[in-house]
Amino acid sequence: MSNTKPLHFLLVEDDEDHANLVQMALADNRIANTVDHVLDGAAALCYVRREAPYEDRGRPDVILLDLKLPKLDGHEVLAQLKEDADLRSIPVVVLTSSEAEADRAKAYLRHANSYLTKPLDFDRFHQMIQDLKYYWSVWNQPPA
Repeated sequence: MSNTKPLHFLLVEDDEDHANLVQMALADNRIANTVDHVLDGAAALCYVRREAPYEDRGRPDVILLDLKLPKLDGHEVLAQLKEDADLRSIPVVVLTSSEAEADRAKAYLRHANSYLTKPLDFDRFHQMIQDLKYYWSVWNQPPA
């Protein structure tokens, strides 16, 4: 498809196993996506604000955000991103194990662009990431 372009993802995930699965699924295609990974909410905000040690990093096209994070939880990261005029246009996909309605409602109140619950089954998890990647790199029409 002509809309297909590489995307730069920021993965905010403290579980290394989950992060590895996401990174493998995002790399498993013909689109040369890039993925940077940070382990906590404070690092995520430093990254998007290009603060030390991330001064040389590019702006992500999409942020994949876990909710249960050390230092600063995902809800607070999401709130700070969407309150910042320079950052609010970055799409944030909440990617979490939480199926709690309260978490989902809170994420959408804070302007999450999507809320995905991580399936326990590896094949379903892999397919979900493939679909997510395809949506953001092919179907989605970001602002110029």
